[in-house]
Amino acid sequence: MNQLRIVLAEDHVVVREGLKALVNAHRTMCVVGEASDGEAACEQARTLQPDVLVMDLSMPKLNGTQATQLLSEECPNVKVLALTVHEDRGYLMHVMQAGAKGYVLKRAAADELIRAIRTVADGGIYLDPMVAGTLVQQSLFPRPTPDEERLPLSTRETEVLQRIARGFSNKEIAAELGISVKTVETYKARLMEKQHLRSRADIVRFAIRSGWLDRDTAGGVGPFPDTSLPKSR
Repeated sequence: MNQLRIVLAEDHVVVREGLKALVNAHRTMCVVGEASDGEAACEQARTLQPDVLVMDLSMPKLNGTQATQLLSEECPNVKVLALTVHEDRGYLMHVMQAGAKGYVLKRAAADELIRAIRTVADGGIYLDPMVAGTLVQQSLFPRPTPDEERLPLSTRETEVLQRIARGFSNKEIAAELGISVKTVETYKARLMEKQHLRSRADIVRFAIRSGWLDRDTAGGVGPFPDTSLPKSR
């Protein structure tokens, strides 16, 4: 029986070693490569052409979604399985649209991960039961239309949204606000969920409607208007 060839992309060594031991414990699969950042994950995929790349979403250099998008174009035969702590619908939608074939939460049971690897390797789509349940609920009870009331944003979510609208990268936003890149990603997913935004274009349009920037400066030119909220201390 041929073994499934797996590459693990996870920036925390202890977590990666645990995943490696878990996968290698199954005689039908083996870990053939490891990566600690998004760029290394892409390089491993190009070189090794594994059956499945287990991809953490929050990694240095290239995050998991960016790496997945790149690999969907360069290595379409490599199946990407997203492994993450994020239960937000925004993260799920972004990485699946980028080309991932599965989405598993890090708090899932060990056999859940193994089942997910086998499913995507066989050409299927796998969603963690926790996030799958949320999607089913949302399909039965659709979210409000854009004209209906949206949940209010916190001060920090507003600050992050404004800077995204002006073209700031996650790293630039993190440096300016004094928070981590992972925290920026969390705020971004949360604010997009609250305001029913699906892309950067939606964020720019929302910022224009809110009076935080005008159409001529949308994209990163010019100062924030006086109506913007002050930075949190």
